[in-house]
Amino acid sequence: MNNIFMGHTNSYHGFSLEQALDGISKAGFKYIELSAVKNWTEHAMADMSDEQLDDIKALMSKYGITALTLSGHCDLFDPQRLDDFRANIELAAKMGCKYIISSTGEAHFGKKEEFNDDELVANLKTLVPALEKNNIILGLELHGIYCKGEDMGRVVKMVDSPFIGVNYDTSNVCYFGDTSPMDDIKTCVEQVVHVHLKDGTGLKAVWNFPGTGNGQLPLKEFMEYLDEYGYEGPYSIEIEYTEDYCMRDKDQPGDIDVANKEMADSYSYLHSLGRV
Repeated sequence: MNNIFMGHTNSYHGFSLEQALDGISKAGFKYIELSAVKNWTEHAMADMSDEQLDDIKALMSKYGITALTLSGHCDLFDPQRLDDFRANIELAAKMGCKYIISSTGEAHFGKKEEFNDDELVANLKTLVPALEKNNIILGLELHGIYCKGEDMGRVVKMVDSPFIGVNYDTSNVCYFGDTSPMDDIKTCVEQVVHVHLKDGTGLKAVWNFPGTGNGQLPLKEFMEYLDEYGYEGPYSIEIEYTEDYCMRDKDQPGDIDVANKEMADSYSYLHSLGRV
């Protein structure tokens, strides 16, 4: 039970990085997953200057926060986006991260995906040299069509690199795959290197992802299962609320209070379980 727990700055989609760091640090977290997703949550981006990145590092230091993971989603089927992802790997290294996360397609506003293991595996193998060079592990997130552990685990085994594994998202498997995480995790537990401990209703296509412990998913039992397996990787707390809250401009009174409360509730839940 020595896993690192961190707050995901995408939980503050629509807010500034400083607002995210303030809320995450006040909740009690010392680590973050830093969001660097083009046209979505751009808290850090690969095209920022070294001076801008130094400012971000100074801001994290101000709040006593360390970036362990970079959320750098790109469409890994698109050759042009592969270069963007290589730039995100370099960004992760600059920010001192040990992990980088991506879905197989675009996480938001992407084209419809289709299963194509051979193409995906071939593209992923071209990323391995950059991951090795920077000593960074890529966690492929359950998302979209590759939303089940069996499918993503199969791809990871085909790539066969210690630098690529599964980022298990406990709610995405329900939302996209209509499957319980407790059943699904058994199909890929050996490939899991990173976890998004995201709560939800457990219902397919229902966008309602509150703070960890405020939903209906068996997250305590999920972590206990990973304990039994010997999982030592990190857990990232990602909160995506309701679609209305997540997608609207964050300019309404009380919006930041909602985000801060859900993040604080998440830490309190983990603390009640003796996890933090």
